[in-house]
Amino acid sequence: MNLTEVALYAFEILAGAAALAILFVRNVFHAALLLIVCLTSLAGVFVIYNAEFIAVTQILVYAGGVLVLIIFGVMLSSRITGKPLLVSNQYLLPASFIGVLSTVIFIKLFSQQHFYQHPGAIPGNRISQTGIILMSDYVLPFEIAGILLLIALLGAAVIASSFNPKSNNGK
Repeated sequence: MNLTEVALYAFEILAGAAALAILFVRNVFHAALLLIVCLTSLAGVFVIYNAEFIAVTQILVYAGGVLVLIIFGVMLSSRITGKPLLVSNQYLLPASFIGVLSTVIFIKLFSQQHFYQHPGAIPGNRISQTGIILMSDYVLPFEIAGILLLIALLGAAVIASSFNPKSNNGK
């Protein structure tokens, strides 16, 4: 077993442990932090499999953007109520049954598949090629997505602030 396999198994175990811990933690804020650990570990797995662009996208979009908004929402809702959000599990037995059944079905289906490795590697730097394509052929959708994310961030900031338009100079 070489160092790459050790790192791969370490990232996979860390991602699995973080995903399982999300199921059993009661505090939503702690669950969001564990989700960051899980997604970052998956980015490490992508790096080991030479999918650098997917790894960077995983960190920037999911661990960086989406989870910041989730944590922001959790902190905002706990600020309003004055106590932390706690989650209780009332359907533990049916959920465990469905989870075990799904796992058995997935193992059965994946054991019947024949996976193969692609014979040749793609020449050149895939990240720079993706960047060139993104900034030439797909520049309009890329900019629209950036503007939508900026609008969402501004809307979240306005919602979180104590700005009240009805109390404008005592009127």
